[in-house]
Amino acid sequence: MERLALIAMAILLDFLFGDPYWMYHPVQLIGKAISSLKQFLLRFCSREHGIQKRKEIVAGGILAFVIVVGTYFVTAGILLFAGKIHPLLAVIIELFWMYQILAAKCLKTESDKVYRDLKAGDLAKARISISYLVGRDTKALSEEEVAKACVETVAENTTDGVIAPLCYLFLGGAPLAMAYKAVNTLDSMVGYRNEEFEYVGKISAKLDDVVNYIPARIAAFTMLGSSFLLRYHSGQAWKTYKRDRRAHLSPNCAQTEAIAAGALGIELGGTHDYFGKPVVKPTIGEALTICDAEKIRDAQKLMFGCLGVCFLIFTVIYLLCYYLH
Repeated sequence: MERLALIAMAILLDFLFGDPYWMYHPVQLIGKAISSLKQFLLRFCSREHGIQKRKEIVAGGILAFVIVVGTYFVTAGILLFAGKIHPLLAVIIELFWMYQILAAKCLKTESDKVYRDLKAGDLAKARISISYLVGRDTKALSEEEVAKACVETVAENTTDGVIAPLCYLFLGGAPLAMAYKAVNTLDSMVGYRNEEFEYVGKISAKLDDVVNYIPARIAAFTMLGSSFLLRYHSGQAWKTYKRDRRAHLSPNCAQTEAIAAGALGIELGGTHDYFGKPVVKPTIGEALTICDAEKIRDAQKLMFGCLGVCFLIFTVIYLLCYYLH
């Protein structure tokens, strides 16, 4: 019961305050560890040798193992040590970490910046604001393309910023959820299909696909429930999901994007430039309406609704397991 209470308080803290930007985030430490260990391991992977590709894959596997397992045991160890000092200290630290792991308010805050820029008619500033949220080139994006990129970001990150962390918090508390964030950070730092990271990031990218596989589908169905409760086009969302849920290079990203596109009656995805080169992607949904700034707010509502539905379902399952144990 303690874990359920902590998760509920963490969600409330995140909703009220969002990420404490003034404080050093654990993910920043994970990122520094990834960068340092990657540089060390790649010293043994000279590109002059024919087996360089295999060496980089092995190095990437060691990188992923050390970072993820290390993150879990460091987090669990700190909580264990804090508990020996005083049980309440461990509870406070775990609550704070749970609060930091959830990113719903952070997603709203960052997407709100794009929303305000578009509403003010400042496309140049909106392009800069969206550039902090997406990997695509943003300098030539139209107003609608900026809004689409923002909706995609909110929809996609509903999985890895909100629902997946919530899943792992219920399953294993802060240590397991922090290990999940380590996987997420690895993917965002080395999981690219380009010359530099093609091999060293291969295992991290695959691991990210694995740990998000079930949470992405939970997120899709709870977002579908959210679209019904909030009176969006849930029928169209289901139709779009069945048709477009695999319309992405990742096996997970299109899950929530398809629901959002259908619920809002817009088209997402498509070809965009990344690092100066066009990357062809299939479209998701249908352009039944124009994707404007207000669709960003709609995507935020779907995200928070998804979180609410998911928390209620997880709570019922948790209580059933607790009382039937």
